[in-house]
Amino acid sequence: MTKKQAGEDAAGRLTRDAVIGAALQVLEDRGLEGLSTRAVADRLGVRMNTVLWHVKTKARLLELMADAVLGTIGYDDLPADPRRRARELAGRYRQALLAHRDGAALVTGTYAAEPHTLRFADRLVDALRQAGADERRAAWTAWTVSYFVLGLTQEEQAAPDRHDDRLARALDPAEHPALHPVLTHLRQGSFEDRFAFGLDALLARPAA
Repeated sequence: MTKKQAGEDAAGRLTRDAVIGAALQVLEDRGLEGLSTRAVADRLGVRMNTVLWHVKTKARLLELMADAVLGTIGYDDLPADPRRRARELAGRYRQALLAHRDGAALVTGTYAAEPHTLRFADRLVDALRQAGADERRAAWTAWTVSYFVLGLTQEEQAAPDRHDDRLARALDPAEHPALHPVLTHLRQGSFEDRFAFGLDALLARPAA
């Protein structure tokens, strides 16, 4: 594969999209902790200043990467019913995060007012408005759904082994009289089940 095929424009110059693509590859290989502008430069075979010319700072790089992750969300075949549409959008958001190593942690740490991020937010707010929410409730519910998806998915991607028994060993019936009886429920169910339960709790409330 030539350099032009790997991410140069018609004039043979490295593109910002190529930098973001390389950064996402580094993320897959090293995780968020191992991501750096130097690592991206090494992946592309260029100087670090070349990467910074395109993205300016690491914080800006992370914003662009986060927006690229949301850019993988598809909007075809969404349900006509607005409540079902909101649920489907949340599900597609979660899947986009899960498709990338540390995807939720990446997006959580950014404030990306970028095209793909804004497009998703617009679609979610529109579904909530069509379901009957006023402007304030639609905005706040969209925030809440986003925070829930990010938090749960971040936990899912960092979850310890399912056989980890630290919680059971830490709980004492005398010191934790409310938690101890519900331990079984805290440990059972997949993240898919927890995601569905959480969305039910967030979206079942009357929108008005």
